[in-house]
Amino acid sequence: MATLTRLIKGVVQGPKSPPAPEPEAAATAEVNELITAHLKGDSRAFEILVDRYQVRLLNFVYRMIGDRERAEDLVQEAFLRVYRHLDRFDPARKFSTWLYTIASNLAKNELRNRSRSPLVLFQYFRQRQNENESRPYEYEDSATRPDDLYARRQLRELVDRTVVRLAARHREVFVLRELEGKSYEEISEITHCNLGTVKSRLNRARQAFAELIGPYLD
Repeated sequence: MATLTRLIKGVVQGPKSPPAPEPEAAATAEVNELITAHLKGDSRAFEILVDRYQVRLLNFVYRMIGDRERAEDLVQEAFLRVYRHLDRFDPARKFSTWLYTIASNLAKNELRNRSRSPLVLFQYFRQRQNENESRPYEYEDSATRPDDLYARRQLRELVDRTVVRLAARHREVFVLRELEGKSYEEISEITHCNLGTVKSRLNRARQAFAELIGPYLD
């Protein structure tokens, strides 16, 4: 299962995925400096924060709810809430964890609202059914052979379709750990679950993911 997860992760991230994370202490210090600059009136500082996190946050929310346009709306709302309440942010916390917590709560609210509305649910599945190859593929590399790009796109779409079939509580921890690379401690804080629950849900999510996607990889 670990080999399968590494394979999927490599294909999902693609050849032009965001750069490798900086050392945690340096990254945290830089983010805190940007927050301080923003609170002092530097309008460019918040733009830098958005640029730094928006792609990964969009991918996270999209994999949570399975709707690209709605995910863009929720990410915009998440950054709006950050903007409004940044003066209350505790520098002792990790900014990305706070941001993902906000986005995760918005995504879970979206899923709850969708489950209560049969019409919204129907429209969602009809949209998924009508999607075709015209949907842009993130991180494509023009230097990569067309057959490799096609195979990677197909596998990425298979992963997205499989992830959205996981139970919501399993999907959240799976995306955070396997696709976003968050630590167990960060996931615990984002999901408001203890470490034991996080690990239990992740194990079940991995097992369910493998069972769902396995037949398509034979």
